[in-house]
Amino acid sequence: MNVLLVEDEVSLANEISVFLRKEQFLVDLAYTGAIASEKIAINLYDFILLDLGLPDYEGLDLLSEAREAGSEAAIIILTARGDVIDKVKGLDLGADDYLAKPFSLHELHARINAVARRKFGLKSNILSFGEFTMDLLQKKVLHQSATVELTKRQFDLLYYLIINKNRALSRMQLYEHIWGNSLDEEYDSNFIDVHIKNLRKKLSAYAPVDWLETVRGIGYRICID
Repeated sequence: MNVLLVEDEVSLANEISVFLRKEQFLVDLAYTGAIASEKIAINLYDFILLDLGLPDYEGLDLLSEAREAGSEAAIIILTARGDVIDKVKGLDLGADDYLAKPFSLHELHARINAVARRKFGLKSNILSFGEFTMDLLQKKVLHQSATVELTKRQFDLLYYLIINKNRALSRMQLYEHIWGNSLDEEYDSNFIDVHIKNLRKKLSAYAPVDWLETVRGIGYRICID
């Protein structure tokens, strides 16, 4: 998951980002509202963790701006403000959750997971697709009792396609959500194609994967009920 953390307290921002990266999230940092606004305008995020008390921006205005710009990111407000009015206004403007400071990093992780389950309609940590199951807690893909040996990137790529099932995702969308917003030196036009080819090869050794479709001129899609 690709996360934008908007927090002006540098030490707290660094603490949160280190924790989330250990939990396998991609984290982009913005210490000001202006920088956050620029990042939201040009990048795709799965989550935005938004501090309301920014030095140069009203956090609720940034939230409203993100939604008006069409951002589909799940937004969790992080704030020391205790005013119920701010909480209600934030939720009314499109925030998905609200976490008061100080908070446990493990609680933040649990809130992110809970919001992700709601956002993508997940009822449990076990996902079924074709003849396979995916265990989100153990980070495993199983065919019956056999474990399909996937790399972390292959697992993440498959997971992102599954939670966006029946939706065509472009190669750039897949790259940004799995590898982050900055194109690295190994990226080229066939980068995602190679990863999908390898993923198909590993899965098809156990069962047919005709549900993993190539969408001409766009990218890829998983079609499952």
